[in-house]
Parts: sequence; structure tokens; C-alpha cells
Amino acid sequence: ARKKGIPRVYIACNSGARIGGVEELKSIVQVEWVDSEDLLKGFKYLYIPDADMQKLPPQAVESHAISVNGETRHVLDAVIGAGLASTKGGVGVECLQGSGLIAGETSRAYEETFTLSYATGRSVGIGAYLNRLGQRNIQMVHGPMILTGAEMLNKVLGQQVYTTMDQLGGPHIMVPNGVTHELVQNDQDGVEAILRWLSFVPENVLTIPPMILPRDPASRRVQFTPTKSPYDPRHMLTGVNVDGEWQAGFCDDGSFHEYLAGWGKSVVVGRGRLGGMPLGIVAVETRGMERRIPADPQEANSSDVVEIQAGQVWYPDSAYKTAQAIRDFNHGEHLPLLIFANWRGFSGGTRDMFAEVLKYGSMIVDALVEYKQPVTIYIPPNGELRGGAWVVLDPKINMEQIEMFADVEARGGILEPPAAAEVYFKKDKQVVEMMHRCDDALKQLDIRQAKGEDVASEIKQREKLLLPVYQQVAWEYCDLHDRAPRMKSVGAIREGLSWAESREYLHWRIRRRVQENGVARKLMRAVSGMSYVSAMQVVTDLCRKAAAVAGVEAEDRAVATWIEENRSEVQLRIERERQRATEEEVYRLVSSLPAARRAEVVRDLFGYTRVAAKAGGPTSGMA
Repeated sequence: ARKKGIPRVYIACNSGARIGGVEELKSIVQVEWVDSEDLLKGFKYLYIPDADMQKLPPQAVESHAISVNGETRHVLDAVIGAGLASTKGGVGVECLQGSGLIAGETSRAYEETFTLSYATGRSVGIGAYLNRLGQRNIQMVHGPMILTGAEMLNKVLGQQVYTTMDQLGGPHIMVPNGVTHELVQNDQDGVEAILRWLSFVPENVLTIPPMILPRDPASRRVQFTPTKSPYDPRHMLTGVNVDGEWQAGFCDDGSFHEYLAGWGKSVVVGRGRLGGMPLGIVAVETRGMERRIPADPQEANSSDVVEIQAGQVWYPDSAYKTAQAIRDFNHGEHLPLLIFANWRGFSGGTRDMFAEVLKYGSMIVDALVEYKQPVTIYIPPNGELRGGAWVVLDPKINMEQIEMFADVEARGGILEPPAAAEVYFKKDKQVVEMMHRCDDALKQLDIRQAKGEDVASEIKQREKLLLPVYQQVAWEYCDLHDRAPRMKSVGAIREGLSWAESREYLHWRIRRRVQENGVARKLMRAVSGMSYVSAMQVVTDLCRKAAAVAGVEAEDRAVATWIEENRSEVQLRIERERQRATEEEVYRLVSSLPAARRAEVVRDLFGYTRVAAKAGGPTSGMA
């Protein structure tokens, strides 16, 4: 799969590394007892009589010979089994070596191509690790993933604790901990899940994900609008029936499929389509969620633990889930990424700091830094992106790939208005000053006080009466700083969008970037050492005429369409750039030679090209 750059699907059902012994020795091995009359005193060593030893292959065992009462005994130092039939295929560490080989290959495969595992039956030991090393997992309800069987654990614990393998690695363990991406009921559903996932994946690592004929035109309006009150973010993506009327969501009808649904529930991740174009999608849960930690049967006093998680907040598990999903979209899938960013920040309490929220939040940045496909951050209507949550998504993390947009009804800033007002208005000190500047009654009282009248109590009463109203004024003033026009003015976002029309705009914007990115990657493969910035300059030059003719409003659509319809011209330009770079490299290499050698090398090169041209070699088509 790595060599060909094609998807790798692993159907998992195994019992782990094989364990066994050398069967041929069982019937001939002898025991030397400490006291043959009292076997409970133990034994001294195991040995093989000389006559039996002579029948074994030379490398069957390692031993040393001793003589006991005139009998030659071969005391066993190690059992090897070389040359014996029972060891064929391995019985011990050689099986672990093979397991390590598979593990290393699986890890490399995830980095280089698309990997997917389907646990159709039990997966034990290295079998379970292989599923995790491939990262993406579909689990059948009767396919537990475990490290050690229940019976073995019971022996270690010295009591009957576990009765089934499902207690150790069944769906109720592997779905909530994020190892399982999708749970299916049977193999029919499992194969369907594999095919659905593959439909989002490019045929090989050198191509872009497949576009299909859309169920919805990209121009279709988005009808479901996110509200300020908590809502199910899946409705925003898929649509929902409200009072008997269907309100369409952002994705093409029926195209969004959620993964990792049971883990890190404050974040929703999945794959969907926008006008037939595949996307990796991350959205935010605005409702409160529960995280359940099951009791451990081996601890008599343990019980289920339930943790409440607020909406619009990253917790350790949901931050890790976000980073994992981004890595999966990038590795092998090559999906453009769309993040509906609606986070108030990270949970920074003692328990969550201890649970490594800082580490997992940093992993989001790491995943975005290495992202090789277009990334679109969109703050949805009535959504907000604050503080540290903004920082880990900011376009400057990966300026080559990340663009940020905000809905005209969205907000972005360091703090929410009430908290910002506390800082900006000096804990209401400047709010009171605003009252005296704007309120006519307070103006009159200030005039009377300036004349020497004792109106301090009236002023205090008026200030107390107006404080709640003027606090709202202060909040509104702070809120005005967090809107799309200011974000665009300072270069924090590319554009403010209207939610209802966002499908068409983002479809063509992302589609253009996907096509441009694809050409740039081809250029970088063809021209060794070419940077992404240099490759994009070539792409821009290639599409300059199409962009100029279309104008600013239709530029994205024109460029995307031109690249898709002019593959031969694009390939010709890539070849010209490759030849230009080759010529420059030849000149550079020749110029690095001593002056006395340059003429000889040029003469040899000239002779080679003449011979190659006559033979119809690789240089015959070059000018």
C-alpha cells in the first residue's frame, strides 16, 4: 500500500502473537530431582539422555554434558528448536519480531497513505495495537480489542474478576475512549462503513479526493440557522425538521457522517460534502454533555464516575479528539478541512489541567502546522471564538493553508463583553464617568454640586439606578469591537459571510484552493527543492488570465474551473518548470567544477546528447 500509495484496509480478527514450544522434546526430556524419594523438595535441572541427544539436529538445544554414575547427560541451558517441525512459523520471540515488523509497517503506512481497520472479531495483543496504529477503526459489536484475555488477567489477580473480553475492550470501552471511530452491528454494516469511508479518500496519495455529482447544488441556501441558545450542531450540518418543515443544513443532503461520536462529546467531527466536494468537518457542541468513566471490576469500591462538561469549551478529551481528527483528515485522506469555530476557550480548572488539557490543546496546533490541504475556519452565526481557542486556530499558525472567516452575526475577541468591560471600564469607574457625561439628570446634579449644594446622596442614588443600564451600554461598546468588520479590517479574517449564502461562497473558495494546492504539490514533486510559496507563484501566474477576466466576485469559480478543464496546459507548465530547474541545476553543477574541468564536462555532455538523440533517448524531445 505504501509503495503504490493506495488505501490499506485491515480486517482484524486474531489471537495475538503465537505462543508454543518444541513438541519433540516433551517426550524425551528428563528431570533430576533433589531427592528422588521426596519430590516436593524440587528438582536440580532438566536433561536429555545421550542416546536421545544424538537423534536431535545440532541446533535443537544448547546444553552442557555431565556424567552421572557413568551415564552421559546433556543438561539443558536453552531450548532452541532449530530444524524441528514444531517450531516452523515461530513459537516465541520470533513471533514478537514479526509483530514488531507489522507494527512498524502499520505506523509508517498511516503517515504515508490511508489506513483503516475493521475489527470483525476479537483482536488480542499486537492485533489490538495494529488497530490503534492504523488510527481509524470500525468495530463490530462482537469484536473486542484487548491486550490480555480475561482468564489470564484473573490468574494474575488471583481471583475471578473478569468474565468476558467485552469488559476489557468491548464497545462500551473502545467507543468512549476514542479508539473506535464507528460502531457497527454486523459485517454487512461493517463493509458498508468501509466503502462509505473510502468514498471520501483519493485513489492514491498523488491525487485529490474525489468530487461527485452533488445531491444539492452549491448555490442552495442554508436554512437552519444556529441560535444563541444551545442547539444540536448536527442540525447545522445535516438539517432538521422543525414543526413539520424541513430546514436544510450546511452539508449536501445526507452526506455528513459523524465519527468518534462517543468520545469527547463537546466536539463533533465527521466527513461530509459541499456541492459534491468532500470535506473533513469539526463542529462544536453548544449543549452541556456528560462524560462517563466506568467502574473497574477489579476494584471493589469503584463506581461509575459522571463528569459534566459545558458547551463551547474544549476539555482534555475533546481537545485530543479535535487534534486526532485533524491528523486523520490530513494523513492519507488529503481532505480540505472546515472548522466551525464556536469556542469560548479551554477548561482550565485543576482537574482538567491535571488531565493534560494544555498538552492536548497544543496538539491541535501541531496538527494544523503540518496540515497540507486547505483549512477553512468559520465562526458561525451567533457563535464566538475567544482567547486561547482563537490562538490555536489562528491562520498565522499555517499561513500557507489556513483562512479564517466570520459570519456577520459572529463574534471574536479575547474576552466576552461583560468580562472585557470589567477590564476596559476599570471595574465600572469609567461607566460612572459615562453616566455623568450622558445623563441629563446627573449633569444638572453636577452643576448644583459645583455651586456648593449638598447633592451627594442624590448623585449616589441616580448612579445606583442607572448602573445596570450603563453596564449594558459598556458591554455593547465592547461587543462592537468583536464584530466581523473590525476582524476583517485588522486582517484577522478574510471575509465576513452571510450564513444563508455561505455554501456557494465557501464551495468555490475551497474548491479553488484544493485545485491550486494540487497543482502546487505536483510542481514540488517535479522540481526538487521548490518551496510551496514558489510553487503557488507559478500557479498564480498560470491562472492570472482566467482570474482577470472573471473579476473579483467570480474569481474563485473561474480559477477552479480553469484548472479542472485545462489539465494538459497545467501539465505542460509543470514540465517546463521541471526542465528549467534541471537546466539551472546543470549550470550550477558545472560552474562548481574547477575551470580546467568545465570544458571537458561540457564536451562530454554535448556528445552524450548527440548519441541519445540518435537513439531516441530521453533527451530527444528536449530543445
